Amino acid sequence: MPPPPRAVEKEAERLRRNLQEHDYRYYVLAEPTIADEEYDRLMRRLQDLETAYPELRTPDSPTQRVGGQPTKEFPTVTHRPAMLSLSNSYSEDEIRDFDRRVRSGLGTADPVYVAELKFDGVAIALRYRDGVFVQGATRGDGTRGDDITANLRTIRSLPLRLRTRGGALQSIEVRGEAFMRRADFASMNTRRIAAGEKPFINPRNATAGTLKLQDPKLVASRPISISVYHLIAPEGTPRSHWESLETLASLGLPVSPHRRRCASVGEVVEFWKEWETGRDTLPYDIDGIVVKVDSLSQQEALGTIARSPRWAIAFKFSARKAETTLTGIVLQVGRTGAITPVAELEPVFVGGTTVSRATLHNRDYIESLDLRVGDTVVVEKGGDVIPKISGVVASRRPRTARRFTMPDRCPECGTRLHRPEGEVGVYCENAACPAQIKGRIEHFAHRGAMDIEGLGEAIIDQLVRIELVATVADLYELQRHRATLAALDRWGEKSTDNLLAAIAASTRQPFHRVLFALGIRHVGAEVARVIAERFHSMDALMGASADELQSVPSIGPQIAESITSFFADRHNRDIVRRLTRSGLTMAAERREGALAGKTFVLTGTLSAWTRDEARQRIEERGGTVATGVSKRVDYVIVGADAGSKLEKARSLGIPTLTEEQFLALIR
Repeated sequence: MPPPPRAVEKEAERLRRNLQEHDYRYYVLAEPTIADEEYDRLMRRLQDLETAYPELRTPDSPTQRVGGQPTKEFPTVTHRPAMLSLSNSYSEDEIRDFDRRVRSGLGTADPVYVAELKFDGVAIALRYRDGVFVQGATRGDGTRGDDITANLRTIRSLPLRLRTRGGALQSIEVRGEAFMRRADFASMNTRRIAAGEKPFINPRNATAGTLKLQDPKLVASRPISISVYHLIAPEGTPRSHWESLETLASLGLPVSPHRRRCASVGEVVEFWKEWETGRDTLPYDIDGIVVKVDSLSQQEALGTIARSPRWAIAFKFSARKAETTLTGIVLQVGRTGAITPVAELEPVFVGGTTVSRATLHNRDYIESLDLRVGDTVVVEKGGDVIPKISGVVASRRPRTARRFTMPDRCPECGTRLHRPEGEVGVYCENAACPAQIKGRIEHFAHRGAMDIEGLGEAIIDQLVRIELVATVADLYELQRHRATLAALDRWGEKSTDNLLAAIAASTRQPFHRVLFALGIRHVGAEVARVIAERFHSMDALMGASADELQSVPSIGPQIAESITSFFADRHNRDIVRRLTRSGLTMAAERREGALAGKTFVLTGTLSAWTRDEARQRIEERGGTVATGVSKRVDYVIVGADAGSKLEKARSLGIPTLTEEQFLALIR
């Protein structure tokens, strides 16, 4: 393959620089200078160039943020120096004791401190070589962590190239914190709940779990940010911690603007008090401040004890908790039939809001707390989306307090509840349960699914109650009941026409949204998109086996079993048929190209590309990649050490292509 023309090389380099600059302005400075549409246009152009000339693809290219193959395990990274943990202090007296120890160790009356916010996130280490991000790792045990480079590349606020044109700070290590902003976390959990997926407990747990995922593409769909606070440079190290922070910011790395140089411990205490009362004004969670001796030479003189530095300490905030009375426990029925107990509370102000309800998760959770109606309970809200009860004040339990007994029948329809073996949850298995019907329709109409404007909870409740709608397929037959709708209380001609128009417009939603809207358990928006890209049509998906499903990255046995069970149900298949007749999109839009209508199978090891890269090039040109060889396959692409798929292709008379022949074909 001939090298790219010099003009193309220059254009690719210019596009990389421009996109890196726009990423910096958007994700670090929060000062975007171009519209999203223009950014997307530049990104598409760079992707096109790198597809045509793979040698133009560099490690710091913005196109590499969401790439990478799933991995079975993370390699180990050794931290040099070790990533130390901080000692904690919880009161003004304890922080003054820290100050006395520092002054005693230095023989200095007035050391200067730097006070920073303590992010409630996950510690990470980032390595840059020649100005390019080359490796990232978790803290692990402080000495060794997991190599999560591919996952960290997906974080938009992490620059893949430093803002420097040379000098001593080209090869450095940076340490910081990965976290999620509260609004991003809440939006993500809303999508998960709507998809029938379990919500995350809090932003920190969600961040930690995301960074340990095996599939970088799934990580890229999660809203993680970073903030850095420590610089390790073989040469050109600043003389103070404050100068290090300024240097990190000048290199284009995200550094918290909320920091202060403090000439005394009294100023440190003022900073701590300021943020203990002001932390709710931040868009992310903090659980205290970090106090460090500013002078790096003084840090070295103080040294460490055990695995904590003598020159730094965490000054934690008091936990945000409140006590109130548990007045009752009610049951909620989800769209999948899951029964969730919910605590009803005497309203109490905690974590910036008034709390009157809190999830109790399941029967085992209630029993583990020995929770009884009438108890005085401890409510926590921290960074959680949903407040939780974390304890009971047993000494204040009234004699009238009564235990909660999980009923054996659904509170909505009276059907006997079922507890699957090995699970803690209980379920109503009646698909006609009104609560489930409403939940399924709400999910179907949700903005991230079919996006039916105006079809809210109150209207859905009304339609189900008068039995105009019992399944999502009934929505597309409401046109026949226009007169009935217009005559309903608080309706009218205009409201009816608006709703019917919104329902009709939803038929234009793409296949992956239809798939997500069906509400298959464990199939969220991202999984639905992946499935749509691989199977292309509802017919193909309905006929797929569990093994075929599990061959798709990010789909494990649980999701595969859920999909096959869903389509094995006659009622669900009937709904799909009705939706198809109503004109919903039941196949992915195929891109036109040189390989349009052709199906390929990859076997063996390719030398020029990974299988995922080869798949991408086939699909970009309109082709399809299948996992198994059958008469429907047009070509089998054969790499080194090909196995049984090659033999089967020969037995069926299917043409085979070497890697060189495949390259010639796509050119």
